Amino acid sequence: MGVRPPQQDTDDEVETIAFGIAALDEHLERADVTFPTTGAELLSRLDDPSVPYDAKGNEMRLSAALEETHADEFETRQNLLNALHPVFEARRERANNSIVGRLRALLPF
Repeated sequence: MGVRPPQQDTDDEVETIAFGIAALDEHLERADVTFPTTGAELLSRLDDPSVPYDAKGNEMRLSAALEETHADEFETRQNLLNALHPVFEARRERANNSIVGRLRALLPF
């Protein structure tokens, strides 16, 4: 997923903030990961990155996300992203439903 940040400058360039599987996909592109692969190979190849799971910049380690999938082998890139999507979404929803998350939503910045 990705969202556009608030526009405060006059640059014509559109920026997006990638989070969840979109942010992970950027890591996969940079490391040129091939499939099929295992969770251990991914962690070794990607060096267990912190992946933002919401537009506010909250992050979780890839190793923690992989543990929540209860899968160790991924036949395709799409298979990996499909397995991790619910993990990132659940984490994002928990963060938004917390008291701190609700207070942040009320603030204008």
